[in-house]
Amino acid sequence: MFHANDIKEWQRRIGLYDDEAAYRELFLHFYKPLLKFAVSFVKSAETAEEVVSDVFISLWERRQQLENVNNLQVYLYVSVKNTALKYLLRQKKQSAITIDDLSVELASPHQDPEQTLLTAEMLTRIEAAIEGLPPRCKIIFKLIREDGLKYKEIAEILNVSVKTIDNQLAVALAKIARVLNVQLKKSPR
Repeated sequence: MFHANDIKEWQRRIGLYDDEAAYRELFLHFYKPLLKFAVSFVKSAETAEEVVSDVFISLWERRQQLENVNNLQVYLYVSVKNTALKYLLRQKKQSAITIDDLSVELASPHQDPEQTLLTAEMLTRIEAAIEGLPPRCKIIFKLIREDGLKYKEIAEILNVSVKTIDNQLAVALAKIARVLNVQLKKSPR
């Protein structure tokens, strides 16, 4: 598992030394989560691959400016989002697309070892509950639960406030709990 220090080091090596090995490590580390993120916008694996590839090509072409990027992970997600939205705008010839216009596909919850202990019926109910979430809730839920991003990073990526992220996650969890008929405890703030 890589840490923020590894990413910073790859960023430094790419920016200062044109280090192709560091670029390859960075690409391998971020490719799959960025691809899933892109698919949630463009709904096509091929197009998502193109979007993510374009972002990485652009990153390499602008590698001398990498030292100026504070959080490369957020930078990459924002770049993928913007590239995907530009693609959709070209395809639909629309003037704007919002997050609420998207339908988001989440990866299967079967990846987590704890999830394997749940019954098949419970997994089906959880997947149905997640699938029934509004697009904004679903994408925020995905970025937090699957991609492990922080509220602040997601707020930056989606260009919303941290409070919006908090509220949307609360809405998502409440809806999932309601479908599963589970009572959520209020946590003291």
